[in-house]
Amino acid sequence: RMAKRHALVRHLPAVETLGSATVIVSDKTGTLTENRMAVRRLALGGVIQGPEEISPERCGVYRALWECAANCHTLTEIGENGRRDLRGDPMELALVRMVRETQDGPLTWTKVDQIPFDTERKRMGVVSRAPDGDRLYLKGAPEMVIPLCDRIQLDQGVVRLTDELRTLAVGAQERLARDGFRLLACAHRPLDDADRAGVVEERLILDGLVGLEDPPRAEVPAAIAKCRLAGIKVIMATGDHPETAVAIAREIGLVRGEDPLVIAGPELQRLSDTQLQLALDRDEVLFARLGADPKMRIVDTLTLKGQIVAVTGDGVNDAPALKRGHVGIAMGIAGTDVAREAADMILLDDNFATIVSAIEEGRAVFDNIRKFFSYILTSNVPEVVPYLAFALFRIPLPLTIIQILAVDLGTDMVPALGLGADPPNPACMSRPPRPPGEKLLTGSMVARAYLCLGVLEAVAALA
Repeated sequence: RMAKRHALVRHLPAVETLGSATVIVSDKTGTLTENRMAVRRLALGGVIQGPEEISPERCGVYRALWECAANCHTLTEIGENGRRDLRGDPMELALVRMVRETQDGPLTWTKVDQIPFDTERKRMGVVSRAPDGDRLYLKGAPEMVIPLCDRIQLDQGVVRLTDELRTLAVGAQERLARDGFRLLACAHRPLDDADRAGVVEERLILDGLVGLEDPPRAEVPAAIAKCRLAGIKVIMATGDHPETAVAIAREIGLVRGEDPLVIAGPELQRLSDTQLQLALDRDEVLFARLGADPKMRIVDTLTLKGQIVAVTGDGVNDAPALKRGHVGIAMGIAGTDVAREAADMILLDDNFATIVSAIEEGRAVFDNIRKFFSYILTSNVPEVVPYLAFALFRIPLPLTIIQILAVDLGTDMVPALGLGADPPNPACMSRPPRPPGEKLLTGSMVARAYLCLGVLEAVAALA
């Protein structure tokens, strides 16, 4: 049933654990959003425009940005049905698509070397052999790329990157982030003979900023509202810019107040364990610019606070956090093999709403086991009462052995199995998560079965 709802369970006990989850630590890209990116804004020389609005003259001036988008990627070309398509990261596909839609002529050069992306550096570089010599193209988070630049491309040419121009670039970054765009900075530099011994990421020319749109999934706002009604706290943990995280969180209803707490990766490293615990007590808290270790620390801190934590992730660096959470949830489409291997459950559609459906099924598992127990206990009473009456009150045996067996078969097997496979009751998502220490068999349930329901069933059986 969960597989039909696009949740593939690798470890069956995780279903019941998920039903008692109190916190979901969720990625943004691909889980809360569609992971279908498109370049919507470019900040060139402090002016923000859509790619299609830029004149051919300005395109020629800022040609290096298009060259960076066309060359600085890890996409692979695959031939299918007589066509050559690129496959890989949706963000890099969006950059290449922008180049193809807005530019004519060759912009792609032979790749000579590559500086791979990692979550600490938040940038990647490629050395390409352009017609006029080797060039280093670099793209990544603006706060990691801009400090490496000492020059900037403007309409009038390349000039020194002064403090005033640096402030102008940062201001454009913040405006785009507040509008919910995912941001990249593009930079380059020609390489001389001295650089060939080892590429150095310094003295770069800042070409501009790219704003990518990744729309939220349509089902997510309703799923967030359902989590809130069910007493489940959702914490966004993303590698994106803090302003971008807040903008998307407001759009999906995760943030409703005026002053949410937003903690970036570097700030998180400076927090003590006690400060982090206090921060996690806030109703609305988001984490941005995170790597692997900070995400794992968040999960560990929530666990120490007694929370039942479900964690989502798709990358290799998410595997430790997926292991540390009570339930690790990997992405089936965008997820890596390492993430899927570390997870207890895989989302076949990478959709946050599927997690909420899985929680609903997990709560139903616990409820159904209780229904099953209650029913089995209840059905014992009408089988015992006739023999007690026969022994104590010297009356004829009210039910024969065959009748007892008929009661047993008719009331125990089929209805009990039906209760065990009952679909979730929608009302189960309108109550808070059950306490982790709550017992399956309680005194009130036994009393209800033996003293109330069992007596009624015994009267019906005797009648």
